[in-house]
Amino acid sequence: MLEGPIKIIVPCGSLGAGVHEDEVRRGLEMGAHAIATDAGSTDSGAAYLALGVSKNNRASVKRDLAILMKAGAEAGIPVIVGTSGQAGGDKNVDWTRDIALEIAGELGLKPKIALLYSEQDKAALKARNAAGAIRPLAPLGPLDDATIDACDHIVAVLGAEPYVAALEAGADLILGGRTTDTAVLSSFALLKGAPWGPAWHAAKIAECGSQCAVYRTKGAGVLISIDAEGFEVEPLSLENRCDPHSVSAHMLYENANPFLLTEPGGVLDVTAARYAALDDRRVRVTGSVWDEKPYTLKLEGAGSGGFQTLMLIGIQDPEVLSRLDEFHDKMLAALNHRVQTTIGEAAGDYNISLRLYGWNAVSGDRPPEGTPAPREVGVMFVATAATQEMATQIAKACNAWFFHFPIVEDDELPSYGFAFTPADIERGAVYEFKLNHVIAIDDPMALARTTWIDLTKKEAA
Repeated sequence: MLEGPIKIIVPCGSLGAGVHEDEVRRGLEMGAHAIATDAGSTDSGAAYLALGVSKNNRASVKRDLAILMKAGAEAGIPVIVGTSGQAGGDKNVDWTRDIALEIAGELGLKPKIALLYSEQDKAALKARNAAGAIRPLAPLGPLDDATIDACDHIVAVLGAEPYVAALEAGADLILGGRTTDTAVLSSFALLKGAPWGPAWHAAKIAECGSQCAVYRTKGAGVLISIDAEGFEVEPLSLENRCDPHSVSAHMLYENANPFLLTEPGGVLDVTAARYAALDDRRVRVTGSVWDEKPYTLKLEGAGSGGFQTLMLIGIQDPEVLSRLDEFHDKMLAALNHRVQTTIGEAAGDYNISLRLYGWNAVSGDRPPEGTPAPREVGVMFVATAATQEMATQIAKACNAWFFHFPIVEDDELPSYGFAFTPADIERGAVYEFKLNHVIAIDDPMALARTTWIDLTKKEAA
């Protein structure tokens, strides 16, 4: 039986983004029982999983984690971190672990640390796939062994159960591998017996900290209070406030359906949810329902997919700017012809793309006819090939045409503005997500591995 509301500080949207120490202090004064935060995402691409590195710099992560570890130790409440080190692979978790141990040594803290690993063994995945336990998500097709082998690292996106187990075992600090944001934030409330509907819904609303508030840049964190009938949410900054619109709208964040959210082991259904302002800062939510489903976890796998070399020019020629689509097509054809006649079959399976910044580089779509010519554009040349050496050779072969291509064939050769010399810039490997699949499991703990570091025992020894 749940005794009173379970209060959880969500100090920021992602560890390293900037925790406000005064907000954490306010949350403790309001009676918080736990601190929970996400620490990563796939938003910035596949490289962070493939390489096992963080997008955030070490100093920013250390600063935020130090504030949270100190606060948790002083209040005697757990600190829960998910998707450690940006991507949640084993290397990412270990990177965050080393930071936590450094902080503990500097501050004289002695936490019991649970490390939850979610990286998967390729042979085990192949066996599960052969048994029919893995199915694709659109737009991919069935998984094959070659795709598994092409991944540098593969993680399962964990649910709440490994976190609940670590909390039950007395963890003061949990550093989790790849996990859904909501699982990290809901785990403590689930441990304490909160209803699954309100616990998961509160976690979804609070996943990005103050993004569920009216003023998204005023402060960083929120406090969620989960009880037997629903939950409340309020920003930790006194300069901010939540209202029913700001809270309910967050169900659409990274979610195509504003009423249903699929999570490991079930679907959160907020079709009947009601959002009511308690005052000018707090919102109460009731009517959230958890619909239990067969347990599945999403698999994410990343690996390299060739190498790239770049070149960059700026163009202010009014003749070119008035005929940009034509210029793009003519130059691209000329560059490919240049590669085929100078390198030939040795170029292999290569690709050249031209990205016109200031025209259509972001969308790739051709602007409607009659769109006014821009004042200037930047053109990025991208050569992708099987090796870095070949990508650079392709760029070198194209150098003269790229910098001096005339839109009118018989005109004098122009010279476009170039930003760097040497002009070709080796970008390195291209990383891509290769898996978009889910795996069915009977035991929610089956794909998680827990390792403990108990600094209190080390001190006693």
